[in-house]
Amino acid sequence: MLNKIIHFSIRNKLIIGLFTLTLVAFGIFSLTQLSVGAVPDITNNQVQVITTSRNLSTEDMEQFITYPVELEMANLPGVLEIRSISRFGLSVVTIVFEEDMGMYLPRQLIAEKIQSATEKIPEGFGTPEMGPITTGLGEIYQYILDVEPEHKDKYSLTDLRTIQDWIVKRQLSGIPGVVEVNTWGGHLKQYEVAINTNKLNAMDITAGEIFTALEKNNSISGGGYIEKANQAYFIRGEGMVHSLEDIGNIAVKNENGFPIYIKDVAKVQFGSALRFGAITGNGEGEKVLGQIMMIKGGDSNKVIQAVQQRVDEIASSLPEGVYINPFLERTELIKKTTSTIAENLILGILIVIFVVVLLLGNFRSGLVVASVIPLSLLFTLSMMYLFKIDANLMSMGAIDFGIIIDGAVIIVEFVAFQINKKHLKLNALSPQEKQLAKDDITEKGTSKMMNAAIFGQLIILIVFIPILSLSGVEGKMFQPMALTFSFAMIGTMLLCFTYVPVAATLFLKPTEVSPKNISVRIMSFLNSMYDPIIRWALGARKLVISLAVLMLIATGFLFSTMGSEFIPTLDEGDLVIQPVLKIGTSLSNTIETTTQIEQILIDNFPEVDQVVTRIGAAEVPTDPMSMEETDVIITLKPKKEWVSAKTKNELTDKFEEALSVIPGMELEFSQPIEMRFNELITGVRADIAIKIFGEDLDILDKKANEIKDLIEEVEGADDIVVEKVVGLPEMNVKFDRAKIARYGLNIEDLNQMISMGFAGRSAGSVFEGEKRFDLVMRLEEGLRSDMSNLEDLYVDTPSGAKVPLREVAEISYTKGAAQISRDDTRRRIVVGINVRNRDLQSVVDDVQNLIDENVKLPVGYTIDYGGQFENLQSAKKRLYVAVPVALLLIFVMLYFAFNSVKEALMIYSAIPLAAVGGILLLWFRDMPFSISAGVGFIALFGVSVLNGIILIEHFKELKNQGMKDKTQLIIQGSKDRLRAVLLTASSTALGFLPMAISVGAGAEVQRPLSTVVIGGMVTAFILTLVVLPVLYSLVDTDKKKGDSKKLGKTVPITLLLLLIGFSGMAQEKPKSLKELQQMALENNLGVITSELQRDEAEALIGTAFSLDKTHLFFEHDENNIAPNNLPLDMYGLEQDLRFPTVYFAERKVYRQQFEMQNSQLALQIRKTKGMVAEAYYQYQYEINKLEVYRKLDSLYKNFAHAAQRRFELGETNYLEKITARAKQRQLETGYRQSAEDVKIAFEQLKTIVQSKDSLVFDRIPMEKFPLNMETASTHPATEYFANQQRFYRAKRSLEQQQLLPDISLSYVMGTNSSLNENLYKYQIGLKIPLFFGGNASKIKASKIALEISEQQAEDFKLQFNSRQVQLMGELAKYEEALQYYQGEGKTLSEEILKTAKGSFQNGEIDFFQYIQSLEQVYEIELEYLDNLNKYNQTVIAINYLTL
Repeated sequence: MLNKIIHFSIRNKLIIGLFTLTLVAFGIFSLTQLSVGAVPDITNNQVQVITTSRNLSTEDMEQFITYPVELEMANLPGVLEIRSISRFGLSVVTIVFEEDMGMYLPRQLIAEKIQSATEKIPEGFGTPEMGPITTGLGEIYQYILDVEPEHKDKYSLTDLRTIQDWIVKRQLSGIPGVVEVNTWGGHLKQYEVAINTNKLNAMDITAGEIFTALEKNNSISGGGYIEKANQAYFIRGEGMVHSLEDIGNIAVKNENGFPIYIKDVAKVQFGSALRFGAITGNGEGEKVLGQIMMIKGGDSNKVIQAVQQRVDEIASSLPEGVYINPFLERTELIKKTTSTIAENLILGILIVIFVVVLLLGNFRSGLVVASVIPLSLLFTLSMMYLFKIDANLMSMGAIDFGIIIDGAVIIVEFVAFQINKKHLKLNALSPQEKQLAKDDITEKGTSKMMNAAIFGQLIILIVFIPILSLSGVEGKMFQPMALTFSFAMIGTMLLCFTYVPVAATLFLKPTEVSPKNISVRIMSFLNSMYDPIIRWALGARKLVISLAVLMLIATGFLFSTMGSEFIPTLDEGDLVIQPVLKIGTSLSNTIETTTQIEQILIDNFPEVDQVVTRIGAAEVPTDPMSMEETDVIITLKPKKEWVSAKTKNELTDKFEEALSVIPGMELEFSQPIEMRFNELITGVRADIAIKIFGEDLDILDKKANEIKDLIEEVEGADDIVVEKVVGLPEMNVKFDRAKIARYGLNIEDLNQMISMGFAGRSAGSVFEGEKRFDLVMRLEEGLRSDMSNLEDLYVDTPSGAKVPLREVAEISYTKGAAQISRDDTRRRIVVGINVRNRDLQSVVDDVQNLIDENVKLPVGYTIDYGGQFENLQSAKKRLYVAVPVALLLIFVMLYFAFNSVKEALMIYSAIPLAAVGGILLLWFRDMPFSISAGVGFIALFGVSVLNGIILIEHFKELKNQGMKDKTQLIIQGSKDRLRAVLLTASSTALGFLPMAISVGAGAEVQRPLSTVVIGGMVTAFILTLVVLPVLYSLVDTDKKKGDSKKLGKTVPITLLLLLIGFSGMAQEKPKSLKELQQMALENNLGVITSELQRDEAEALIGTAFSLDKTHLFFEHDENNIAPNNLPLDMYGLEQDLRFPTVYFAERKVYRQQFEMQNSQLALQIRKTKGMVAEAYYQYQYEINKLEVYRKLDSLYKNFAHAAQRRFELGETNYLEKITARAKQRQLETGYRQSAEDVKIAFEQLKTIVQSKDSLVFDRIPMEKFPLNMETASTHPATEYFANQQRFYRAKRSLEQQQLLPDISLSYVMGTNSSLNENLYKYQIGLKIPLFFGGNASKIKASKIALEISEQQAEDFKLQFNSRQVQLMGELAKYEEALQYYQGEGKTLSEEILKTAKGSFQNGEIDFFQYIQSLEQVYEIELEYLDNLNKYNQTVIAINYLTL
């Protein structure tokens, strides 16, 4: 197959050229369309359910809200984990689902469960809502609303918050890819009525009277209309308040004709909502922050560009002096990582090209090889675009073109050598003959080397298959890399047997290689150095093997002492400091502290660009923090401008030292994306999370602090912070039920009074144009600042008296729960540890040892470890499976190649020898083992065996050429292949060199992988050229074996197809009709049964020549006397044979029976394909019909609601309302029935296809199925009847042959004990059928069966033609209906719909006429779908007609 492709490519150079140009064009197009990001989105598939209830304590939030929500969510399908956080006034429940459930199904399931959870939550306690559809990469753009210095006094925090909410946020919403615009900080403007209960008591007015007055004097209404002078005047009651003056002039009550106004008994002023969060920035005090969140799976680069464009547009609409100051945007990180990728790729490509040109010694050869690099890159980009893989640090960061072009190097080197070898002969030919000769040399050379080249590439490809099996965080991180690398390898393989031979034959020139050529000189020098080494190694074989084994053991020990980490931390360029203050710290105190932090950082560190601090929770609290918890986000200037420190770790140490002047504060250091990923994936922000599970919060807090004190001295354990779960200051109001009963009060009214007085109670809204603000009633500010204010709060009794709250309740200071965190419904506390200047695994080992030895937990309390460490453990488990699988696949491939376990093991030895270098270089560079390094080892194993294949193959080639001296064979073969081994090893290692030494953004993740491959290739190169020849000399013997199997041509191709199939499985896509038909042919039991019947008939062919059983006997015959007058002992055998022609006649019967079953199978295949097509198009019809019903259902629901509303407003009559409702119910029923029809059609299709895998279909617009008529003469049934007739003729012939005589043969030998010789008897006979009546009847029956078959065939033709005519008539009928719709009906329906909408909106037609018009439009559409379905089913019946 490969030879044919190569032959075609060389003979059709223009086609290959066009193919290459197409690849270039589509690759460039894909490059412009690719989604570009910094890192893969590794957030798990999760949904947050957020409930805010500003007046409930932490325990109440857990009991009344968190627990019911968790309970409902626990029974959802696909749930992996449920985490929750309960704080004062806030509950956040995070539900993690399986990845294959997608983004929207979990949200749909949760939306249904939220309804039932809400029913279990007491009224007024809050409503659960889902958080935005975003991830750890979602916070793409954060900004603060800043004011220019000259306008600082012009805008308050309330003004800036109003600008953010009503100008900026509204315009930023609606950008494609933006799922939420979150607001943080400032004061939310309110119209406030501040009361004084003492004053109200003096004036004998209750708080309830004021609230009622506010509610009843702030409304609007309509009064229909009146007709006057041919004009309709609509009546509108305008009673909304618009200003503080309007509110103040609302009358509370009337005393003796004198009204008492709100302004007389309360302060009417602007106020603000109770805050649980704030923003400070750059040491200047409070700010207002906007946070733009991107939808999960969005293209961050395109979304940010759209946001920046919209921000520029918004700038002109902002008030004078106000501007948007972006302080954290993802584009900076994307630019840095993209720059790192581009720099590493370009440098790697240039180094590889230089090495290839240098060692090949031929500039043209080097260019041909080098040209494969951009082409394979463009192919990779095209596949990434088609498979929707983002271009980021991981997907593009591991491409090493040194590995990828190995196949091209092998081919071009050999072809160039062959052309140069025949330069004299070639140069003597005419140009045309010369080109033909070059074509022939190139074709033969490519065909010879391609098998080895593609086999090596397949091994490299196959070792990446286990990486595709990784799941979870490491799967999302490394699967794109494996896919991208695989795409590049596949692209190169395709180019190697299409583009490369064409380029080689066109551009390589036959020239004599000069001894002064730089490549010749380098190789001569290396050969002179290598010759004594290989001779010494062959003379000291035991020593060489011993040294190699010793190195392996030493390296294994060294590896066991190395630490490990999950993934090296990506330097994002920015920092986050998380100061942890005392529990219950007030918001104002936190603001002062963070402002002081910002001033210290900006004043003392010129590296700092901006500092913005997020305090507490935002408006949409996806990151639930309390008021003492903050994120100090520090954006840093480029490293070249740093003066205080050289590294980030050094800078954080100096930050920590500078901030130590602030007392009572603990610090944690992290990075924005890293912190968000950690929190979303594992529920904690730290690298290591020590989780203690138990019920009692005080015990949990005690044990957590005990652990913290214990591990503070562990090296590398920094930022040790205990989660604050207890100690929240509270004012506890404990009601005296006896006194409450005496005053005639109830607890609900008292609680409402407390809530209104301190939190505020909304009495409606005030509109300022489009802006909407709450009208809130609460106590005066001076009366809500101390416990005495709570005690002196007057409460109205039913009798009209007023009593202070202290009379009916005991009020005291207490400590309550600050936060309750739960994992899978179990309470827990976390001790967070960030690791610096040490690997993760060794820190965890030290911590675990200390805890195990010193901490004793009560019964029912347990400790677990999470955070990044949890990810590391999960990834290690998968690598323990993936790496052995990769090694096993390599061995299997090698065995397929050489058909020898010994030779496969010889080459396999390159793997541990390569691992030696990888481990040594990791150790030398002081790098711990990480998942990046693990993936590097997997890649290294695949690459390292390639050199061994090249070497062993050449040894065997020399041996086959007749070289007898084994030592000379090994020396000569090793020196011959020195250049090829050096080329592959050096291009691979040096191609990774820029990654290994890069210091750009993101290089931390690439560095371990490239380090492993470089170190491994160096040792693999050295040891392959020394140890492998020694192993060959020990293992190879001169025993003659069967021809050793060369690299098979079929094995690489088969494995390539399998590989492509595997990668296809990784990206499951909707099935087309052809794919479904093929699946049905593979899985349908009817087809399988027919195939088995055919196979059975084929097996019977071999039974035609079976003979009757041979009769062996012994006989003592006293009637048969020998010459010595003694009876004979007779030994003999008998064999009956049918007449010879009978055997051939019987074979012919079985042969015709096989042909008949073959025809039967063809009929079954045709029938099955037809059934699949019918079911598939029926399914598409049902799902398209369902879409029409869905539109109708949605439309009629709106109509029903509108009719109900119109009836309530008196704009229409009862008949219209119930008609709309009836129509809506009718359509809803049709919609449900249609949904059931879809399920039925789907099940019908599944029943026919009978696939073991899940089936996925897209809804596609229905189109006409192509007609493919055939005549009865070409129908498989005609062939079936013909085979049936041949069968009966053969059967008749067999019965006639049965009349021929059978042949009987016998041989007997006789002797006795006294006879000195043997007596022999031979017999041959014929068995003649004298009574042949039965045979004659069988012959007659066969003749009748033949006549029956002939009549059936004729009947089939008549029936077929008749049925075809009938179906064509039906087809014409449906064709006419479709032509009507396509030519006129569609236009009419669109015109009816357009006219009806306009007429109804203008009042020209009534509701019923509008409904009739809509029904007519959708009836036309449904009728069109019905006719199209009938048309398609008729065409399918014609195309697959069977009777």
